Amino acid sequence: MKPKIFVARAVFPEVLERLAQHFDVESNQEDRIFSADELIVKVQGKAGLFSTPSEPVTTALFAANPQLKAVCNMAVGYNNIDIAAATKAGVQATNTPDVLNETTADFGWALLMATARRVTESEHWLRAGHWKKWSYDSFVGPDVHGSTLGVIGMGRIGQAIARRSMGFDMNVVYHNRSRLAPELEARANNANYVGKEELLRTADHVILVLPYSKESHHTIKAADLALMKPQATLINLARGGIVDDAALIDALRDKKIAAAGLDVFENEPAFNPGFLALSNVVLTPHIASASTPTRLAMANCAADNLIAALSGQTPPNLLNRDVQPKV
Repeated sequence: MKPKIFVARAVFPEVLERLAQHFDVESNQEDRIFSADELIVKVQGKAGLFSTPSEPVTTALFAANPQLKAVCNMAVGYNNIDIAAATKAGVQATNTPDVLNETTADFGWALLMATARRVTESEHWLRAGHWKKWSYDSFVGPDVHGSTLGVIGMGRIGQAIARRSMGFDMNVVYHNRSRLAPELEARANNANYVGKEELLRTADHVILVLPYSKESHHTIKAADLALMKPQATLINLARGGIVDDAALIDALRDKKIAAAGLDVFENEPAFNPGFLALSNVVLTPHIASASTPTRLAMANCAADNLIAALSGQTPPNLLNRDVQPKV
């Protein structure tokens, strides 16, 4: 008999067909969002869970489903999974790194450009019928070319963003848990490693690309925003919770910084409605990886992990390498 798995959210039909070659698949193609308790019930009798960041994979889920062997997240982030609890329960947990680096970096630049050049703000103004004449100061904003880009979180995506800055003749500063090797700094447009406070004081455009953890919660709060230039922009491409959204709303409303571009939010999709009252913020619904090839690659990567885990192999993207897998 094939192992049973549950696919928690709608996914590409061709990926479901591939999974069906290996497993007895129950899928959620109607794309319901399950509560923690509902998910526990859905996973009963399943050896594998194909998850996304919307599913809370908790200690309670592992306790109620001792037959579960693998949880494979279709995302780079995995703060929806209690990794320590998974390890204790003998459950292998995986994510999908690397396949979305370049697409996410592309979108980071789209968000940066739209924010700096006030693209969505001016479009809304035009659509509302306000454009009657040209004015010298109409929707002026900061330059991108020749400016200083600050990257907080210089992993693979951060480095890909920095490489793209070469075409804009930008100076790049970055802050990271540890300094990159010299050859990686050179490839990232000769990026300079600095402290966080120096980065915030000197950068014209700050982009956040660091993973979420208890340690990185509210990396950017009111005191950090106060260090930034009044004409600076802030881009959050990372995770909700990296930024104190309430503090950012205050800073944008009081013009302490010029603008922000946000693809992620605290408590998303129920984000802070205060953003909607502001014209100097670009808002997108967590779509940085949303190209068709990349999302398909993410789904197939999660499938690769699940197939390996339930075949007795080590998954390519195992997160808890000290786990003792269930036989």
